[in-house]
Amino acid sequence: MTGDQAEVIAFLSDPKSFGPQDRAVERHETHGSMVFLAGDFAYKLKRAVAYPYMDYSTPELRRDMCEAELLVNRRMAPNLYLGVRAIVREVDGRVRFGTADESGTAIDWVVVMRRFPQSMLLEEMRKRGELTAALMRELGEVIAAFHAAAEIKKDLGGALGVARVIEENLAVMRSYCGDPFPISKMERFAELAWTAHRSVTALLDARRDAGFVRRCHGDLHLNNICLFDGTPTMFDAIEFSDEFACIDVLYDLAFLLMDLQHHGLRDLANALLNRYLEKTGDFQGMHAMPLFLSCRAAIRAHVTAARLRLSVPEHRAQLVREAESFLDQAIAFLGACDLKLLVLSGYSGTGKSTLARLLAGGIGRAPGAVILRSDVIRKQLQGVAETARLPETGYRAEITRRVYDTLGERAKILLDGGHSVIVDAVYGRTEERREVEAIARQCRASFRGVWLDAPAPILEERLGRRRGDASDADAGVLHWQLGKLDVPAEWVHVDASGSIEENLKRLNEAIR
Repeated sequence: MTGDQAEVIAFLSDPKSFGPQDRAVERHETHGSMVFLAGDFAYKLKRAVAYPYMDYSTPELRRDMCEAELLVNRRMAPNLYLGVRAIVREVDGRVRFGTADESGTAIDWVVVMRRFPQSMLLEEMRKRGELTAALMRELGEVIAAFHAAAEIKKDLGGALGVARVIEENLAVMRSYCGDPFPISKMERFAELAWTAHRSVTALLDARRDAGFVRRCHGDLHLNNICLFDGTPTMFDAIEFSDEFACIDVLYDLAFLLMDLQHHGLRDLANALLNRYLEKTGDFQGMHAMPLFLSCRAAIRAHVTAARLRLSVPEHRAQLVREAESFLDQAIAFLGACDLKLLVLSGYSGTGKSTLARLLAGGIGRAPGAVILRSDVIRKQLQGVAETARLPETGYRAEITRRVYDTLGERAKILLDGGHSVIVDAVYGRTEERREVEAIARQCRASFRGVWLDAPAPILEERLGRRRGDASDADAGVLHWQLGKLDVPAEWVHVDASGSIEENLKRLNEAIR
């Protein structure tokens, strides 16, 4: 601490400071701030601290940073962030909230936010086992929209920015050499990280030049996302450092993916990533994702190690295990993995999309396979919403040809970057199947083509129940397929007439 905030903290801790209320004030602390929960509002006080990367040492700096926090977070949560309030000292020494015209006499400042139940933090929901794939897909859409609107920054990021992250990670970790990090693991991380960096140096700079480095959140993990009015809402973005906040959009996303993976929620990370990619089309950037994930895990490793110096003896062993597990994860993200191309084909209603989602998290490198869905691509190519119904002209042969060409192009991009792929499409023509098999050979990926089968009455019933889906298929489309499609004898056939659980079991046995 560089300044005495005792009287301000005492004022914010007193329920009477906030007018009539019968609840005690709750306080939550981090190394950079204190949040006081009073009534329906939260009041965030910047600590009078100075670090190499964050300076809140004077009231003037704290006011500037409060204003900056309000600005950057209203991009994501305009209904959550209400304003900045001054705290003033009267002539008789009493401390109170100031008015707008008293800001010149302020002794400190707070950001005022609407209060939400702590139970609505995604981290608290994780602990209760309440996070779902549907919520992660919705969050993927929210993050994609935020990144699309964020300010482009071409003077930061790129290969140099990521190199600085690696250098800083190694410098800090080496200060914990032997306690808790074995030197052999640090050397392994350094070797893998620099090798990965060299392989994507040109890509990182090209992405910066193309506008993929933006003013992002910067600290995007489960504790900085809540359900507010029923919507996944990001908050507490970094305002104190352009270097930390102005980063590649996929590096921003990688923190959250790493967080989910660390908690054993790889399937949820996969659901989040796949929805984000469907909305953004940022498949080329996936070449850098292993390095981004590794850097995020390495940061968590040394941040956890730093807590050792402040911990009580009974917590030490747990913190050591946690710090080492983050370093192990940083190494694992950069390790070799099996490369696979799986095609789920078959008539409409066989459950291709559902089964693809259930399989994807367990295939390939973290956080699992990328799903390419023909129905989504068809709508994208024609510039309509996923759930908009296309006229018959939207299914002309030349458009279908473009759909399958796009599936192949995206699959090749992802496979070349080391990521396994599941393609979800009918593949009812021999030519289409030969082309996708050739892509697997070119990319040296193992290939499995699966044709899902089910009796027509079951498929009709499923299509009749379908709502809000990218597929336009109905009973009429199904009967056209039954009479026209060329069923592949050379691909594995799987009975998909049962329940989702039964079909998934059969599919796993077929592709194992």
